[in-house]
Amino acid sequence: MSDWLAGTWAVFRKDIELELRDRFGISVLLMFVVSTLLLTMFAFGQQQIEVHVQAALLWIVIVFAASIGLGRAFVSEVERGTVLLLQLHTRSSSVYAGKLLFNFLLVLSANVLAGIAFVALLNIEVVDIGLFATTLLLGSLGLSGASTLLAAIIARTANRGPLLPVLVFPLLIPLLLSVISATKNSLVGGGGWAESGEHLVTLVSFAGVVITASVLLFDYVWKD
Repeated sequence: MSDWLAGTWAVFRKDIELELRDRFGISVLLMFVVSTLLLTMFAFGQQQIEVHVQAALLWIVIVFAASIGLGRAFVSEVERGTVLLLQLHTRSSSVYAGKLLFNFLLVLSANVLAGIAFVALLNIEVVDIGLFATTLLLGSLGLSGASTLLAAIIARTANRGPLLPVLVFPLLIPLLLSVISATKNSLVGGGGWAESGEHLVTLVSFAGVVITASVLLFDYVWKD
């Protein structure tokens, strides 16, 4: 267990140090989020946006921003030629756990900033901050869990860039339905925690299923 934790931490720390040096992932995420929200603000102007549209707009922005930023989780290893080094010196499960932890931190950071920008720029009133934050947390976990394994798969293909959004979107449909509904319930006119129980359970279940399946399948994807 100590060796596994050490390997996971080494992969996570390496990705953090590379991101702090290059700032590619977080820059792409933030630029996409901010530019999309600004365009949305200019498009709607002073018009009042319905609650379910507000929630849908937020998560559309988050999903497509994450699919662009997280696609390089393993592509960077291929480009730097470090795949064989990781395969020889680190367990497959440690590589996945380290990448998952980094992707979750990256997506969560971007989502928090996106949520703040969303509320500020579009003048949205969040009634239940706890529910809003919980939805962002669980949505980030499910999104990073589904994207990490797919990022490892597309890293071995020739057309790496556009593949992750195409592959991940059908997988994320249950997550999107739940996060949009839970987010809507946290805004003005929503049902709050009382009407969000089943959606939060779905988010927890989705994250658990995709992460468990990814752990079981990652060894075949990583080494074959």
